[in-house]
Amino acid sequence: MQQESDKQWQDFLTQGWTRFGHDAGIAQWAREARPLARASLRDPANAEWLDCEGTWFIGVDALDNDTAGRLPTGAALCGDPVDFITRHMGPVSDLHRAQVSIVFPGYPRPRAGENDAAFRYRSKRDAAHVDGVKMFGASRNRRIEEPHAWVLGLPLNAQDPEAAPLVVWEGSHEVMRRGFAAAFGSVAPQDWHLVDVTEAYKTARAEVFETCRRVTVHAQPGEAYLMHRLCLHGVAPWQVSWQGSEEVSGSTDVGAQNEGRVIAYFRPEQVGGVSDWITLP
Repeated sequence: MQQESDKQWQDFLTQGWTRFGHDAGIAQWAREARPLARASLRDPANAEWLDCEGTWFIGVDALDNDTAGRLPTGAALCGDPVDFITRHMGPVSDLHRAQVSIVFPGYPRPRAGENDAAFRYRSKRDAAHVDGVKMFGASRNRRIEEPHAWVLGLPLNAQDPEAAPLVVWEGSHEVMRRGFAAAFGSVAPQDWHLVDVTEAYKTARAEVFETCRRVTVHAQPGEAYLMHRLCLHGVAPWQVSWQGSEEVSGSTDVGAQNEGRVIAYFRPEQVGGVSDWITLP
């Protein structure tokens, strides 16, 4: 078991992501999280997160879990993925409320205020990004404002592999690491979060598109996938034919229509900030 874990860890460090097979603990968590995720979509407090003309519920901090990932119904976040993270990256604790990412038929459509160029990028490049790299100021330049430790995806419902799956560029984390490191240059590590990484980010991203393999990642409830914090990733268009009486377009009546593809994401803060974010394996 330890050898298998160590091999998976080495594969993770090479590819930038790894997938976990069915686990009873994760399956129980997913079963109990699914109705909570659906309820979060209907919650008026989360109305701001329904975007892309009603085809994407971004759902940041929308799931009602505690700092250990436990749900109000009692299901604990446990199993092979948690054991793997604990062994190789440290205890799974101080978690935020999980993101509830729900994508509906028709995605992608433009986000509110998104210009034509940005929408083309969303459509043709899966809105590829590195989590935590945020725009700031009127110029909409970028800096690392939310350094994460890792990204864990937990599917909450069964969906077709072409229903807007996660997209990952394998090995992109090392390309992005080099790009960010070059941008930081001689700046003191404690100030790296202030550095404008816009040009370095775009250059590294372009290299990724040219040199890294694009893969779609699909999993069922009870399974999971873990992504490196520096990995370039996005969401593919919904390519499954919709057979219902009408196409979902912002309806929150997910009991009457296709509930979309639903995934919970944990992306906890990197305790050491941007310095650890860029230097740790």
